[in-house]
Amino acid sequence: MTFSEILDRVGSMGRFQFLHVAILGLPILNMANHNLLQIFTAATPVHHCRPPPNASAGPWVIPMGPNGKPERCLRFVHPSNASLPNDTQRSMEPCLDGWVYNSTKDSIVTEWNLVCNSNKLKEMAQSIFMAGILIGGLVLGDLSDRFGRRPILTCSYLLLAASGSGAAFSPTFPVYVVFRFLCGCGISGITLSTVILNVEWVPTRMRAIMSTALGYCYTVGQFILPGLAYAIPQWRWLQLTVSIPFFIFFLSSWWTPESIRWLVLTGKSSKALKILRRVAAFNGKKEEGERLSLEELKLNLQKEISLAKAKYTAADLFRIPMLRRMTFCLSLAWFATGFAYYSLAMGVEEFGVNLYILQIIFGGVDIPAKFITILSLSYLGRHTTQAAALLLAGGAILALTFVPLDLQTVRTVLAVFGKGCLSSSFSCLFLYTSELYPTVIRQTGMGVSNLWTRVGSMLSPLVKITGEVQPFIPNIIYGITALLGGSAALFLPETLNQPLPETIEDLENWSLRAKEPKQEPEVEKASQRIPLQPYGPDLGSS
Repeated sequence: MTFSEILDRVGSMGRFQFLHVAILGLPILNMANHNLLQIFTAATPVHHCRPPPNASAGPWVIPMGPNGKPERCLRFVHPSNASLPNDTQRSMEPCLDGWVYNSTKDSIVTEWNLVCNSNKLKEMAQSIFMAGILIGGLVLGDLSDRFGRRPILTCSYLLLAASGSGAAFSPTFPVYVVFRFLCGCGISGITLSTVILNVEWVPTRMRAIMSTALGYCYTVGQFILPGLAYAIPQWRWLQLTVSIPFFIFFLSSWWTPESIRWLVLTGKSSKALKILRRVAAFNGKKEEGERLSLEELKLNLQKEISLAKAKYTAADLFRIPMLRRMTFCLSLAWFATGFAYYSLAMGVEEFGVNLYILQIIFGGVDIPAKFITILSLSYLGRHTTQAAALLLAGGAILALTFVPLDLQTVRTVLAVFGKGCLSSSFSCLFLYTSELYPTVIRQTGMGVSNLWTRVGSMLSPLVKITGEVQPFIPNIIYGITALLGGSAALFLPETLNQPLPETIEDLENWSLRAKEPKQEPEVEKASQRIPLQPYGPDLGSS
């Protein structure tokens, strides 16, 4: 008997599972608000220099730019005695008295004047937030293995609630950045623990559906954010609004049970048995739960215990040739996906369309994207789906380089299409990576791969700064990186309908079987039954 069979005895899809997934899914629904929050809290409105004291704004103070609009970062030197409106040879100076913002909504940009020479600080704030997700994954992942999944999940809810609320009351920009870094750490801890606790308590046949359900929770969250931002124009109140619910999630997480596998592997089998019996009673199978014994539980998880004792580290991913090639290709695909995804997701205001409507469209494209991904994964396979998603996304981003800025509709369509492809890439990568790595090193492989997508998402905002040199440079970098990631995916093996490898030896044997040529007698026998076509479309179906 395996753990899945034990789960069937206590109820694999009963009331407990539905309540469990709902409790885990609600925080994910609200997590999109934090990931994409700076789209609205760091929006940059139209602005121009504030006139000097005792001077009114006008063409003799504010010069006009090449596009016929007021210059954003310069003003004429204002003489105290006179000014000539038609004097085009007058010298200019930076905005010494601050800026005037043409907006009724405030943001961190308007409060701390993150424009002109300080506009890089806006991108830096988002990068530091992503750095928090990166560091949180490294630190909290290790703590999760030591102290359990639920304690880390509970502490991460509290960390996100407290640091998010702290960011809302930040007196200065540096303090705000520190709190946003801590928000990133909390999000990483929530993601890691939620994924593990979600898949463990549902049967194998339902894991893909439940994982997809959590993914759709994040997608729906992208619809909630524009509505909140429209209703709450003050960035501090918006920041506080999306943070307060995590105090409630902190309290509700005490109901969430600990990972049974973790309890058994750490020698806490008696506690694991109590949890299983509680789940059985909740699902109306109390008698089945009472029949479970401590010895039976240990015996049935013996294989997993023995696999856990096989010590593999991240160094083994690069020491073993086959794992080294897989890790390189997967790391490049993960990096490219995170790098390109956040270039589009955080660049909504660059397309000149209503910020709120476009964010709803950007969130909505994930719904058909995920559905198409499921179909493609099931029929075309992981290898083709992953490569196609990144190659198409890279092509769409590169195409933005050649579309004029005044063709806003075309640029928006390309951006939405690229974002949908990158969303598909994320969905595929989570499944593909878990299927490629053997059980004994799967968690390590997932951690290293996920690390690279965090590095990509952290560097993505900083690349936008290169647009000050030439506006097309960022999209060239994003597009080429996505194409490289898609090309790397072409060198990965297919895992569709393949059993999950348990050990390194299983992976090597699987690779050898894949490289074996088809047996000649079978081909000859098939050729005798049907006439071979030039492209052989019917050969496989015979």
